[in-house]
Amino acid sequence: MRPRVEVLENADGITLLADLPGVNNERLNLQVDKDNLLIEGRAEITKPEGMQAVHAEVRGKYYRRAFSLSGELDTDHIRAALKDGVLSVHIPKRAEVRPRRIEVRID
Repeated sequence: MRPRVEVLENADGITLLADLPGVNNERLNLQVDKDNLLIEGRAEITKPEGMQAVHAEVRGKYYRRAFSLSGELDTDHIRAALKDGVLSVHIPKRAEVRPRRIEVRID
């Protein structure tokens, strides 16, 4: 299943917000390989302790989404956090492509 993702950008980099309800840190896989980002997660339905399913119509979900990343992003400094079923991934831009202010001298 493809999770819904918002991609936000500012001068410092991009942030992806992925909706992964029911996925915990142990069942989350976040990988970067060259210019590709992969998000995978599994949401499991937990049964109460000591109970067994005799009939099951609800199953856990498997989420997977891949992104091609721009070469201007610094994939060595990715930060990620998972909170309340939302994965936040921040990828900064490389220093050399960030906007910078140029001081103008008055002669």
